Amino acid sequence: MPAYLQIVHQVEQALRMGALEEGDKLPTAAQVAATTKVNPNTTLKAYRELERLGLVEVRQGSGTFITRTLATPQTAPESPLRGRLGAWMREAREQGLSAGDVATLFDAALGEIYPDHPSDLSFIARS
Repeated sequence: MPAYLQIVHQVEQALRMGALEEGDKLPTAAQVAATTKVNPNTTLKAYRELERLGLVEVRQGSGTFITRTLATPQTAPESPLRGRLGAWMREAREQGLSAGDVATLFDAALGEIYPDHPSDLSFIARS
């Protein structure tokens, strides 16, 4: 997946989890480049995509700001669904699964339940 789309997905995920909220300012492209070694143009491309999606607005001379949230009560840290998912992950860890194992299991289940969702395993033909 291209780096700019990874940034887009990370911002979308932060919006769904409530880690970013309407009015929050995103770091500058230079700040992102300094902490991640991603080219500033890649970050700018991601921010343009987020703007196209209506999630951010660029305020000339002020920065890039979140314009809406994707969070729902079901994705909040205190939601029952998130609690059950956390419990399942703790159980998986106790069973000796690595974070990569859990991510693979989750991605496989996500692809089964949501077949139209882009997946890290999308190159594998589903039968």
